[in-house]
Amino acid sequence: MAPFLAFLKKEFTEQARTGKLALLMIISCLFGIMNPAVAKLTPWLMEQMSSQLAQTGIQFQEIHIDALTSWAQFFKNMPLVLLTFLLLFSNTLTAEFQKGTLVHMVTKGLARWKILAAKACMMATLWTAGYWASFAITYAYNAYFWDNRVAAHLLFAACCFYLSGLWLISIILPASVYLRSGTAVLLAAGAAYLGAYILSLFAGLTYYSPVHLMDAGGLLAGAGVPADFGAAAVCAIVLASTHMAMAISIPHISPYSAHTKSGSNSSPTTAHTFVKEEIYEANRKR
Repeated sequence: MAPFLAFLKKEFTEQARTGKLALLMIISCLFGIMNPAVAKLTPWLMEQMSSQLAQTGIQFQEIHIDALTSWAQFFKNMPLVLLTFLLLFSNTLTAEFQKGTLVHMVTKGLARWKILAAKACMMATLWTAGYWASFAITYAYNAYFWDNRVAAHLLFAACCFYLSGLWLISIILPASVYLRSGTAVLLAAGAAYLGAYILSLFAGLTYYSPVHLMDAGGLLAGAGVPADFGAAAVCAIVLASTHMAMAISIPHISPYSAHTKSGSNSSPTTAHTFVKEEIYEANRKR
């Protein structure tokens, strides 16, 4: 357990040192502030536009703003936060492959599953912190300006989107093990989202697609019931668990099998031989 905790601490330290943690939290908090701010400013903006467009004959009706307006902004903006997260952390494992830093950890006895589990815990923790920080800020401002009680099933809807984010983030590890490129990992996550979205277009499969969880914001206005998202939540949990199992159990690929020197044009066989020689030297010097 001690090696796992040490590697996990190293992961959080690295994210803080590189500024990714700070950037994620800043963006999350900014969106948390923007949600009620946009809702609050909407009547003023419409009033300014109506005075200018009145001469053209365009009339604006009075707009009713409440907490539902702000929460609608929240569920519209959260995909952008999720996209930012994927952009920031898609190379969290592929960068280790390219630098060859995992070789030294493996030769010191750190099991592969501990490396992957630490990476998964780190990403899940940061997504949890960023997402719920944004939620808490929006909730606080909405409670100050309006009344959150008008939003039905608020916490359940928020948990649904949070779970859909975990599902997409879980794709990073197995895609990294297979593809070894941050860009390819992003494409794999995009392909998974596209596949799930296409699946949701079929009437009989809509409620089983993890993408369906992103539509849970409609519950706040009474569009649907929580039971409509139960199957999608179960599928998202099963898929996320499967992705983690895939990353750990790939028998023919290890965290150090693709180690290459930066800028090297070595073939996979040459790279694998190089790694075996490095491991042999490390063991010989013990």
